[in-house]
Amino acid sequence: MKREKISASDRGVGPSGALLLLAAALCFLPQMAGASAAPQPSLVLSLQLSDAIQPVTARYVVESLRLAQREGCGLVVLNLDTPGGLMDSTQTIVKAITSSPVPVAVFVSGTRAASAGFFITIAADVAAMAPGTRFGASHPVGLLGGGGGDKKGMETLIQKAENDAAAWIRSLAENRGRNVVLAEEAVRLSRAFSEKEALKGGLIDLIAPDEGTLLSSLDGKEVRRFDGKTVTLHLSGAKVRSVAMSWRERFLSWIAYPDIMIFLLIVGLVGLYVEFTHPGMIAPGVLGGVALICFGYATSLIPINYAGLLLFVLGIALFILEIKVTSYGTLTLGGIACLFLGGLMLFRTPGGEGLDVPLWTVGSLCFAAALIMAFLTHRVIWAHRQRVTTGEEGLVGETGEALSDLDPEGRVFVHGEYWNARSRSPVRKGSVVKVVAVQGMMLEVKEHRD
Repeated sequence: MKREKISASDRGVGPSGALLLLAAALCFLPQMAGASAAPQPSLVLSLQLSDAIQPVTARYVVESLRLAQREGCGLVVLNLDTPGGLMDSTQTIVKAITSSPVPVAVFVSGTRAASAGFFITIAADVAAMAPGTRFGASHPVGLLGGGGGDKKGMETLIQKAENDAAAWIRSLAENRGRNVVLAEEAVRLSRAFSEKEALKGGLIDLIAPDEGTLLSSLDGKEVRRFDGKTVTLHLSGAKVRSVAMSWRERFLSWIAYPDIMIFLLIVGLVGLYVEFTHPGMIAPGVLGGVALICFGYATSLIPINYAGLLLFVLGIALFILEIKVTSYGTLTLGGIACLFLGGLMLFRTPGGEGLDVPLWTVGSLCFAAALIMAFLTHRVIWAHRQRVTTGEEGLVGETGEALSDLDPEGRVFVHGEYWNARSRSPVRKGSVVKVVAVQGMMLEVKEHRD
């Protein structure tokens, strides 16, 4: 390809004209450079985490931070409202925040950031809280764990977890320039702080009523990153893009909620029981199988205490036995006790702070089970006291009409059917007869007089 060079003289411009053009270009050059150097409005990603901290929510935060890096965002705002969660998932989120090239502001905008939420807030580049919120209470808890199951071993396990969590929160607070002493007290003493106490104690950077006010307050603010570098936030005119969980993430997060997991377990066990005792109904079996599969998947996300699971299954078994074997409430009381203890213990595992089922939920479950079993027991007892109305025993006491003379045998019409019958005393045709006994295919009757 031939490339042609074109000079100024070739375009009909003389030396003096070329000088004038050069002078004009030099005059406009600073303005053009300033226009090209004008900062563009930043993009801010807004995340909403209003659930327990577990692998699904951790994946959501990690993938959103990667998206922020690809989009060249100026800030990520994580709106936080959580009762706590798994320590492993918390570590994943904290690591993603501290290593993110994009600054992260954690905004406790719901009601609380307890347990795991406290670690995430302290680890953020900017920690903010809305009025009326609280955070803290991050002491590790556990039940029936450690050292061979003895009391000393369990205490040792909890102490190790406490020391590890305390060292971690000290490291996060020190690197973020926050109050190390108060942060450690939240772990060791389960202290919780209101938004004013947190600001006064140096645990957070500011209080904001909403996300818009937060962004306005951070515009032009210099933020210290986790690696020690500083960056100035330019958020004037920033475009805010909300990043929500996908439908798949929302569903998986929903079934991994402790209350829903208990519901899935009950539906699964009862559904399979109904299918086994009433083959061919299909729907209860399918529903029970799907519920148990979902429960099994949820246990891969949320660790459970197997002693609590066994108590829960035993409670359901006792309820079923109550229907089969009338114990006048004894098996029902045992089932309620098993459900109550199993519900309290099911999610009490080390590293799963904030995932235990609330006491009122367990109490409501036991109360509902007691009402259902009381109704079923009443119906079973009532049914046992009723006279049999089917089969041979159901014919005794029924009345009918003699179709022929009975002296001693003949034909009668009883219960909509024709029967051979005999009578110890003669009965004339057309008389009303009453069945007193059934012997094979022969009825023993007598004349019935009102």
